[in-house]
Amino acid sequence: MSIRLFYDHWEQYNRRVVDVVAEMSPEQLAVRPSPDGWPIWATVGHTAGGRVYWLCTVIGEPGAESTPFEDPENMGWEDDLDTVRSAEELTLALESTWAIIDGCLDRWTPETLRETITRRYGETEQIHTKASILQRLFSHDAYHAGELSQTLGIYGLPQIDLWASE
Repeated sequence: MSIRLFYDHWEQYNRRVVDVVAEMSPEQLAVRPSPDGWPIWATVGHTAGGRVYWLCTVIGEPGAESTPFEDPENMGWEDDLDTVRSAEELTLALESTWAIIDGCLDRWTPETLRETITRRYGETEQIHTKASILQRLFSHDAYHAGELSQTLGIYGLPQIDLWASE
């Protein structure tokens, strides 16, 4: 039994973010929630990059090569504020990294979620379960979707409604 049932709306949430981001102009992608906050394009790139880092770099899942993130262990374009990203690049990042999550939801079982991963972070070793990593990614996506939606609302732009009926 796969774990897809437990995350059955995550794909919809990803699609809702993709649909809004895909229609944004460069000027809209550049808006910030505050003067020191990241522009929308950077938050979206960071969200997608986190998926590859945790699933491919930390856990070892396949698929990083099909994303725009060549070296997710180090600062990549998702965190480079000097290189502005387009709606097309962000859409590709969200869709290609979603494919990695999608594969995990099909392959992983409840037993898989109990497996532990040791991550070296600086001078420390951290032990994570696959369940905790997946929960981290799910909440990370939701957190940034809310942040993006609030920023869009501040500027009178279409917000992201994760739960709208189809």
